Amino acid sequence: MGRGKVVLKRIENKINRQVTFAKRRNGLLKKAYELSILCDAEVALIIFSNRGKLYEFCSSSSTYTSVLTIDFSMGKTLERYHRCSYESLEVHNQPAMETQKRYQEYLKLKSKVEELQRTQRNFLGEELEHLDIKELEQLERQLDSSLKQIRSNKTQHMLDQLADLKTKWEEINIALQPTWEQNAPYNRHPPTSEGYYETAHCNSTLIIG
Repeated sequence: MGRGKVVLKRIENKINRQVTFAKRRNGLLKKAYELSILCDAEVALIIFSNRGKLYEFCSSSSTYTSVLTIDFSMGKTLERYHRCSYESLEVHNQPAMETQKRYQEYLKLKSKVEELQRTQRNFLGEELEHLDIKELEQLERQLDSSLKQIRSNKTQHMLDQLADLKTKWEEINIALQPTWEQNAPYNRHPPTSEGYYETAHCNSTLIIG
């Protein structure tokens, strides 16, 4: 009869578990060493026991040890692993990341537009019921400031128009001055007396006999 299927499960006996760990650990480290030698492969193996003790092997150093820190050769192998795994993943996900970034920018712009539209409606006296006292006071100050600025701009605009009209009037006077001087002798009229225009008074009483 053949052997039955071995079920893998946690070894409950502590001593047996430690013995099995030591045997399998050494076998795994040996296999990693042989693989690096036979196939000229760069192999790195990291094992932590249930007590947190570190066992490692790196083909760059060609030895397997039980140390508390990873040596420089292991660090180089891990750095190479990081470059191959994560950088390629980042390059692969670059379009999705760019799309997500643009979508976040779109949400920010959308929020700003909605805020500006809401402020505009508030300036028009709409949707004020949702504002509290502080927001209403702030809106009132903004309106007062806007009105002052509007009045100031209006006054300045009117002053500029008056200055332009005065300048044009002076230019017209200067242009017409020779014509007035030339026509001055013909524009002299004899003085008139108000007597010419007074109504004569007469006695309108009719006497009979």
